[in-house]
Amino acid sequence: MTEFRPSDVSVLLTGADGFLGANLSRALVARGFRVRALLQPGREVGTLDGVPVEIVRADLADSAAFPSLLAGVGAVVHTVASTAVWPSRDPSQRALNHDLALALAKAAREAGVRRFVHVGTANSFAAGTKDAPGDERGPYDAGRFGLDYQDSKRAAQDSLLALNRDGFDLVVANPTFMFGPFDSKPGSGELLMQVARGRVPGSAPGGRCFADVRDVASGIVAALERGRPGQCYILGGENLSYAEAFALIARVCGTRPPRLRLPAPAVLAFGAFGSAFAALTGRAPKVSLPMARISCEGQYYSSAKAVAELGYAIRPVAEGIAAARDWFRARGML
Repeated sequence: MTEFRPSDVSVLLTGADGFLGANLSRALVARGFRVRALLQPGREVGTLDGVPVEIVRADLADSAAFPSLLAGVGAVVHTVASTAVWPSRDPSQRALNHDLALALAKAAREAGVRRFVHVGTANSFAAGTKDAPGDERGPYDAGRFGLDYQDSKRAAQDSLLALNRDGFDLVVANPTFMFGPFDSKPGSGELLMQVARGRVPGSAPGGRCFADVRDVASGIVAALERGRPGQCYILGGENLSYAEAFALIARVCGTRPPRLRLPAPAVLAFGAFGSAFAALTGRAPKVSLPMARISCEGQYYSSAKAVAELGYAIRPVAEGIAAARDWFRARGML
């Protein structure tokens, strides 16, 4: 296993100005890494303002850019992915989430890069219950929820791990659902804002593993520094039902939580209507049938492996919610 010391390693970080990427850029710099931050041409979101990184702009779909991007780089952390869940079946997601990631990893290996950290998703493993949360040993049921996002991310994980050999260390970080600052899109923060605005009528019967994005960023840095090659690490936080999570968001944001507890048949019916209406209009639904199915289940995960091997630390998710709240409010988004 290669030992990485921040003083002698330059890191190429893809998606460096995204929600996770902006937090990860700061975590890497704080640890002393020199960061080459890859941004899309023409994209200006301001999440890296004041962060001492080397900004480069290139389209990852253009493999001709790889040699210059990888020149002098000791490690790559790849966060770029499509997380869209509508349309649920979209071949372009595999092209971005699998094909592009694999091409970049192969180019990195050929360029002599020593370590590649791929940011996947905890959904690449079977979820569990609160009492027995899922972990890195859980089998993946391809096609179960009918989402190309999940299937393409698991396919990328498998293909990239197969490259772990001959001095090329491949590690996968698997985050859960995150809250925190620098969510400019917004992505996961949209759920927080809808609850805070009182626009969520009720909670589905399922739940998720909610994490502070800053913890996840620190966990990825730890995976870069000392993760075992060929291994995956779930980076999560607190396992909460949607009712518990919505109540926590409302408390932190000073609003009333949704009071209704929606039965699974009602949630599934709403999701089926959303998918059917979207198919007719071409407009993305607020809730599709695959998402309704997921929301009726417990998507709970354990970070025990990351805690034991990486020293992964988990703060209360309320702190991530508060940080997201403050960031949105400062920009007039909430």
